[in-house]
Amino acid sequence: MLSKKAARQSTDVGFLADGGELGAMMRTLDWSDSPLGPPLQWSQALKTTVGMMLAAQAQIVLFWGPDFVALYNDAYAPGIGANHPRALGRPAIENWGELWDDLEPLLAGVRQTRQTFAAKDRPFYVERHGYGETSYWDVSYSAVSDDDGSVGGVLCIVSETTERVLGEKRLRASEARYRELTTTLEQRVAERTAERHLLATIVETTDGQIQALDLDYRWLAINTSCADAYERIYGTRPKVGDSLHEFLADRPEHLVAATAIWGRALAGEAFTNIEEFGDPKFERRVYEMKFESLRAPDGTRIGAFLTGTDVTDRLEEQARLAQAEEALRHAQKMEAMGQLTGGVAHDFNNLLTPIVGLLDLFQRKGIGGEREHRLVAGAAQAADRAKTLVQRLLAFARRQPLQAVPVNIGQLVADMGDLISSTTGPQIQVTVDTPERLPNALADPNQLEMAILNLSVNARDAMPDGGKLRISAKARTIDASHAYRLAPGDYVCISVADDGIGMNEETLAHAVEPFFSTKGIGQGTGLGLSMVHGLASQLGGALTIKSAVGAGTTAELWLPVSKAAAGAIETVPQFRLRPLPAGTALLVDDEPLVRMSTAEMLSEFGYRVVEADSAEDALQRVKDGLRPNLLVTDHLMPGMSGTDLGLALRNQYPELQVLVVSGYANNEGITPDLSRLTKPFRSDELAASLANLAKVGR
Repeated sequence: MLSKKAARQSTDVGFLADGGELGAMMRTLDWSDSPLGPPLQWSQALKTTVGMMLAAQAQIVLFWGPDFVALYNDAYAPGIGANHPRALGRPAIENWGELWDDLEPLLAGVRQTRQTFAAKDRPFYVERHGYGETSYWDVSYSAVSDDDGSVGGVLCIVSETTERVLGEKRLRASEARYRELTTTLEQRVAERTAERHLLATIVETTDGQIQALDLDYRWLAINTSCADAYERIYGTRPKVGDSLHEFLADRPEHLVAATAIWGRALAGEAFTNIEEFGDPKFERRVYEMKFESLRAPDGTRIGAFLTGTDVTDRLEEQARLAQAEEALRHAQKMEAMGQLTGGVAHDFNNLLTPIVGLLDLFQRKGIGGEREHRLVAGAAQAADRAKTLVQRLLAFARRQPLQAVPVNIGQLVADMGDLISSTTGPQIQVTVDTPERLPNALADPNQLEMAILNLSVNARDAMPDGGKLRISAKARTIDASHAYRLAPGDYVCISVADDGIGMNEETLAHAVEPFFSTKGIGQGTGLGLSMVHGLASQLGGALTIKSAVGAGTTAELWLPVSKAAAGAIETVPQFRLRPLPAGTALLVDDEPLVRMSTAEMLSEFGYRVVEADSAEDALQRVKDGLRPNLLVTDHLMPGMSGTDLGLALRNQYPELQVLVVSGYANNEGITPDLSRLTKPFRSDELAASLANLAKVGR
């Protein structure tokens, strides 16, 4: 069984989990000599960028830091030949030395100006197979921001075009030879047989696809490369003398398209066109075609010829490149929004803490008359809604702490049937379908219930005139080819399907973005789906949505299977105020309002409260002779953190009880040996945490 430390390390390098061979190599590589250090110490921005890069199919290399340390994915590795794998994690100058005078100014320019550098078919001199050669590349170099906003590195999305560029050069040379020879062809146009023989001989010398038709749509010439292309897309080969009309007679729609484009050329038009041809029973391919007229010595048109190139693979590569660039932009946007929402949530929790504490005090002491009681109850309800909103922000930002345990999904979904029915109303027919012996999933049951309820409420709102809502769960096994980009393995898929109004493609593309909502003003926060998306991602799963206008929506929540047995789903206990071990409580928080409300609660419990506004201030008070029984400290403060303070004092006084309070809802940096309470909190929640401390201390 893994230790807690090993488990945290495994989680910290989870961004390498779907990275193919390079991801596996990065997990096992000795990083001690690399300027980057081990992946555990990388910045969040570097981790996010590397995770996206490893999962991409496009050729991507990342040059990070002032030394331009190289990191790349499986698709890129073959392009550097024998330099792989020694280039991984090393400064670029060590393995790109032969072109460094060319490459370094490009990288430095992007790093200094933050301006993207892009070029098509750019030449680079490389030594990758034991000898030097000129290679050609489509490149896009973009700056990648680090956690502090500075430029951390340069992301290079590339596609090698050497084979195509050299092929086009050979084709242009062949075309030049062809045009040179056609000058002699014009002198023998009267002898048709000799003309056809000469033309066929000429076009056969090129690797490009060349063919010529006369005014009756009969082939004057066609080279092997072009005949091969016809056989690939139609299953048969034309030859000199064949009629285009007869060749495509059994495919009328293809004949119309072919005669339309050839008709323009035979009418004397010179043009270049890109079109897709081919019978779907065989293969559809895209060709770039250049048409020119064929004339007799007296200027009379006798036909037309074309030179063609199959550009299918190039267009697909360009599409993959565009997709990779879009994925990078999306990942950077989501990471930036995650950092923003996490920081806002931290500050908001600090603001809510004294509000929640004061309202809780008013309710417990029954201050005021009946009208004041209603006003205080309404304010407390609004504060709880604000707390829920912050939790949704944190769930979207993947900074909400999860109590992930094995959960019996079948039982959880079945038990929610009545709650969902009462929430959706009588107009919605709710069906719950969960098979027996469904495997347990790793999840936070309370957060999962909130997610399913969110999806159900969205389904209800999509059926204003009533309809059917079906909630189901099933076990699924995912392999590496799965379209949802989940790690291969076993999952439980929870489906929430409605037959409502559905979403169009544009709405569906923005559905999980935070604050995006199709509801009216005041009818939704736009955080429901983003919260579910963040929850699924944090648990190692995914949220997928299928929808069409008028055909309803199906939301699927994928959760990894847990091999451990599921325990009972616990509800949050309601604690009553009761006597707690009294004594001296040292309260540390840099926010005065938070200290004030917390001090009031501790005083009610019978503690003598000593306040400090920093960890350093608290240490000085202990040094001056203070001997507290309890330390209640904020986690994130200027200078020393509350966690470090707790550990330092516990080392001196092992019997000291320590409670760490955090408004950032992030476990990072908080040792599991210390008890933890999340802001904002009420008096009973603080009492419960202190009671647990007393229980552990006995």
